[in-house]
Amino acid sequence: MSPNRTGNVELKKIHPWRKKLHKIIFGYETFGGRLFDIVLLISIILSVLAVMLESVSKISHEHGIILRDVEWAFTILFTIEYIGRILSSPKPLKYIFSFMGIVDFLSIIPTYFSLFIEGAQLLLVIRFIRLVRVFRILKLSRYIRGGRVLRQALIDSRHKIIVFFGSILIIVVIVGTLMYIIEHGQSGFDSIPRSIYWAIVTITTVGYGDIVPTTVFGQIVASFLMIIGYAIIAVPTGIVTSEMVKAKANEKAKNCPNCDSILMAEKANFCHQCGEKL
Repeated sequence: MSPNRTGNVELKKIHPWRKKLHKIIFGYETFGGRLFDIVLLISIILSVLAVMLESVSKISHEHGIILRDVEWAFTILFTIEYIGRILSSPKPLKYIFSFMGIVDFLSIIPTYFSLFIEGAQLLLVIRFIRLVRVFRILKLSRYIRGGRVLRQALIDSRHKIIVFFGSILIIVVIVGTLMYIIEHGQSGFDSIPRSIYWAIVTITTVGYGDIVPTTVFGQIVASFLMIIGYAIIAVPTGIVTSEMVKAKANEKAKNCPNCDSILMAEKANFCHQCGEKL
């Protein structure tokens, strides 16, 4: 039995009012469902903007009370929505422990924590994660396939990336230690960890300028590290791009419906692995 068919069977078992509520909250094909999701997304954006404005001292001083009232209003609204999702779900526990269920819970709990922990409400920016529902509203599911290709490319290239970052870690530790020795613990290179911090900033071509070598030998080492940094930036991009090409090719490849093997010929009449007629 397919997942959609199973879901429909489970939906028939719940009460009519829960079924109607389910169509509004979880559905998106009906007018009510789309309207609910659009209002929800607008509310999420406004609530996060309110939290951001509250972090500005001048605005918080002048309009802090209003912003807190708005924040509580949105929190109560999202709490009602969260309870509605639990009540209308055929399997409440499955929703509660799902990714979006956990995100929905985390998006409301900081406000309640702020009653006991000052500043906890600033964690409400996690509500932005809930905006992933826009894919469903705008019917952008075709772009999810592209996301899957990227995810598969990252998974396939994880070993190469780990080796790459391991190599970078070794380089910055060696260069950082070397610079600590060259600069004699002066010019900001007062410890090996701080010198390693400088090496990381330099090799990533960020260059804050808070620590600068003053000796000639130190400047020479820094120059080589900067040049290496430009070359290093392109390496992870090339690794992921290569794997994306492979993942895209595998996605387009046809599989045998019997043994799921990738077909060697595009217009083959039989599977080369099991002999199944195609």
